[in-house]
Amino acid sequence: MKYLIIMLLMLNFKGNSAYRPVYLLHGIMTGSLSMELIKERIEELHPGTIVYNTNLFSGWSSLESMWYQAQQLILDIKNITDQHPEGIHLLGYSQGALLARSILQAYPEHNVRNFISLSGPQAGQYGTKFLHLIFPGLVLEEAYELFYSRVGQHTSVGNYWNDPFHQMLYRNFSQYLPFINNELKSTRSAQFKYAITKLNKMVLIGGPDDNVITPWESSQFGFYDDTMTVINLMSRDLYKEDSIGLRTLDESGRLDLITVPGIDHFMWHLNVSIVDNYIIQYLD
Repeated sequence: MKYLIIMLLMLNFKGNSAYRPVYLLHGIMTGSLSMELIKERIEELHPGTIVYNTNLFSGWSSLESMWYQAQQLILDIKNITDQHPEGIHLLGYSQGALLARSILQAYPEHNVRNFISLSGPQAGQYGTKFLHLIFPGLVLEEAYELFYSRVGQHTSVGNYWNDPFHQMLYRNFSQYLPFINNELKSTRSAQFKYAITKLNKMVLIGGPDDNVITPWESSQFGFYDDTMTVINLMSRDLYKEDSIGLRTLDESGRLDLITVPGIDHFMWHLNVSIVDNYIIQYLD
């Protein structure tokens, strides 16, 4: 009986250790507390999983420039990945999903296995609904005047503001999104693509009832053209030219686009069914 118990404990330990650690990155104006439901559900469904739920750049500090946040978070993730040579999974929500993706690209030595983007503005944002809490009185059609300026580029939102009617200003002033999407070439363009193609899987989760990410298809790299028609990922040059490796991932079965109706933006990370049905399967 004693030996049977020992064997069962050993098997349980092996099963638990098979799960790679998970790093969670919260959204704008929130912190680690907002990701606790996801953390607890992962731990419940995959006992023994180490979940790192960062509180870095919480609250108002989430408005710091995206590059600054990425550079600091790379140090945190590097410290964690050094402890886990078997690799980790990375999950970001909202702004945190875009930030997490750029961390990967800026850190090509990463050992992230699966990257899950939960309602993140991967192709940019052109909507002001949630911004009124931060920038009262901001008008959609005039927002470019703020964001495409030296001051505006010191804010995270300004870094991924993508105005379809002012693309020249976007390319001339934006210091972040057009570079990580390789819309503007730089000395790091090849690195930005390589770091994405290393992934075992990229999972892009979003839905038509999000009401904040605008257009919601941005969560799957779709975006407006200059007539406000949404062009989906596969029809965009970003995919056709394989600018950051998305076509490479797709053609090798490593890109999953998941569309879930009926979920408001502020509920993606507070809904157990989202974890159960669309996330946990990627956290092996």
